[in-house]
Amino acid sequence: MDLDPVLSDGGDSAAAVGRSICHTGCGRPSRVCLCPYLPRSPLPTSTTVVILHHPHALRRNPLSTLPLLARSLSNLHLLPGRRLASSSASLLAPPSPNPVLLLYPSPGAADLASWCRSTPPSARNSPTLLLLDGTWRQAKEMHAASLPLLSSLGVIPVALPVDSGVDGDSMFESELVVKKEPHKGCISTMEAVARALRLLEPEGKGEEIEEAMLRVLRAMVAFQAEHLQNRTVKPRVTMRKKKELRREEQQSNATLM
Repeated sequence: MDLDPVLSDGGDSAAAVGRSICHTGCGRPSRVCLCPYLPRSPLPTSTTVVILHHPHALRRNPLSTLPLLARSLSNLHLLPGRRLASSSASLLAPPSPNPVLLLYPSPGAADLASWCRSTPPSARNSPTLLLLDGTWRQAKEMHAASLPLLSSLGVIPVALPVDSGVDGDSMFESELVVKKEPHKGCISTMEAVARALRLLEPEGKGEEIEEAMLRVLRAMVAFQAEHLQNRTVKPRVTMRKKKELRREEQQSNATLM
């Protein structure tokens, strides 16, 4: 998770620090190392978390929370791809009656909190939680491409409950917004997993796991906010339409004639 171009302020010493990477821990530049905030060892969960992530999610998104998730949870599986392959069926077909939940805001998705309340503990023991990681457009395409396999496996679509009383860009905590999102209510993959585990894990344990994960995320957001405050942004050159440029060129040629 290399943020060198973002964190360097142009000075030689800052650039040198920016190039120092924490290879043995979080994998981030040493200047923004998150190792002190990560759990000492990956947290065990009764929920199996499976994340289908777009091939570009890590390579093109320096703010991806997947590397932090991988170091925070022991029962986690990361699957790169644009759709779920049939080879993933064994991972998503746990022994009955263990349910497989797709955390994705589709029109027919059930509120996860309501689902937990209405489902007996014996029917939701050791669930599998599936998420799609990518841009919203990529996630939509991944969902459509994976829908035939998901339907055949009897996957249950669910969504996180929205707290309408919370102000800000996030539907939970405004200070947890990692980057500018396309619309209100978007949260990072790591936050989505943390909020879901709070509901799915046994009472008491879920809250502890959620807080441990959010502690890492808060530190990451604080580093990013500090950088943005100190960053000098160059003014963007105004883009001009081709028709306008062509019209000016024609007027210039007419004047010369």
